[in-house]
Amino acid sequence: MRRLLVNIALLFSAGIMGVGCEVMNMETSVQGQPYEVLLVCDQPEWQGELGDTLQSVLSAPVKELFNYEPQYDVLRILPANFTDYTRLHRNIITVNVAPELEQSGIYVQQDKNVKGQTYIAIQGPTQSSVARYVSDNRDLIYQVLEKGERERHVKRAAEHSAVALEQLVEEKFGFKLHLEKNFGLRTQSEDMVWISKEYTTSSQGFFIYKYPYTGAESLSVEALVAARNKYAANIPGPVDGSYMITVEQIPDETGEKYIPYTPAYRAYRLGEQPWIEMCGLWEVANYFMGGPFISFTTVNAETREVVTIDCYVYSPKEKKRNLLRELQHLVYQVEQPR
Repeated sequence: MRRLLVNIALLFSAGIMGVGCEVMNMETSVQGQPYEVLLVCDQPEWQGELGDTLQSVLSAPVKELFNYEPQYDVLRILPANFTDYTRLHRNIITVNVAPELEQSGIYVQQDKNVKGQTYIAIQGPTQSSVARYVSDNRDLIYQVLEKGERERHVKRAAEHSAVALEQLVEEKFGFKLHLEKNFGLRTQSEDMVWISKEYTTSSQGFFIYKYPYTGAESLSVEALVAARNKYAANIPGPVDGSYMITVEQIPDETGEKYIPYTPAYRAYRLGEQPWIEMCGLWEVANYFMGGPFISFTTVNAETREVVTIDCYVYSPKEKKRNLLRELQHLVYQVEQPR
């Protein structure tokens, strides 16, 4: 852990993130907004190849969103300004280019200056070598930063949990989904619950549903969209006869015609349990309203049922990244179906 040049892949997979020995005050809260990164970078690096690469990586589009939003909001400061209050930021990346260094690498440290902080030091002998290293390891950098954001949010949710709602979900679907108190139950039936958090101009919600598993065809994109539409029809829109549906057409590049649109689909494992993630867009039939969704589907082997946790966001005037990520954080902590 004393070596500054650490291969991030080995460090992350081994789970040996350093424990800070320079913590100022562990009772102090981290500063800054979720998905905000304080980048400490001198002027030559910022205006050169390395700065361009860092901006490209950190500001890459969030794939789950139809309209552009960056992975992270970057706040860049000079090393001379990296003192006191700025050292308490939630996500910090420092950059050091020095010719005496033998190779490029990064050092990751959790809780370095304050509890809950993710601190990444990037360094190497030349701008080009460091830029190449950052580009090659972008996914792992995302994982490190995302891990910190997820743990902060899950910790907050656990401190203010909606116990009755969690029990309802567990009794009905066989797994525990951690939910915060400001989520409310909107409706339920034998095979579905709809839970949401309402703000003045936005909304975050889950609807969770189950139905019989009839074989591999139950997990195709077409079958999952059909099931989603069936249950989403139980989520009413603002006017009579309006309800949620899945977007199946979007405007082409000219804006003059519509083309077919299919949600993105991938299979992965959450712990030992196989899941399918589907990302797409929803809208309201008979009303102008919509937003992004991400659904997570698995099969309960004991009950032979398909179970889906569908996360959606409505935020027409504000950015959607953080709202959607918060829902994903809770799903990724789900205790697997029995």
